[in-house]
Amino acid sequence: MTVNEVQDEIVEEFSELTDWMDRYAYIIDLGNTLPEFPETEKTPANLIEGCQSRVWITAKKADDGHIDFHADSDAMIVKGIVSLLLKVLDHRTPDEILDADLYFIDKIGLSSHLSPTRSNGLVAMVKQIRNYARAFKALEAAG
Repeated sequence: MTVNEVQDEIVEEFSELTDWMDRYAYIIDLGNTLPEFPETEKTPANLIEGCQSRVWITAKKADDGHIDFHADSDAMIVKGIVSLLLKVLDHRTPDEILDADLYFIDKIGLSSHLSPTRSNGLVAMVKQIRNYARAFKALEAAG
């Protein structure tokens, strides 16, 4: 599926949940689907700056050129938000990540239902994911 197809799927899933308490519960459930994140990876180097909660994201380049992300958070709702981001951006090429217009965030109403500090954290998570994409793209260009 393309980035936009996955985003459209998320928008469709959220359109079925009209109450924001149900949406928050769904986001928390999504966070529980993230794979186990090793304690050894919960280092300052993997910690996202600008988040109220603690969020760790790592990235590895797969043999096929795609970037595989792993993440965790100490806050349930944030863990769900990062899960949504990874649902859209995990195992994508650097160009797909850099070119992605993450419209699903506004379409599901997430940006308007987050506190300012959580919104800043969301921006910081997206920025870090894109920084990884830029770094892998630069390494690829350098040969």
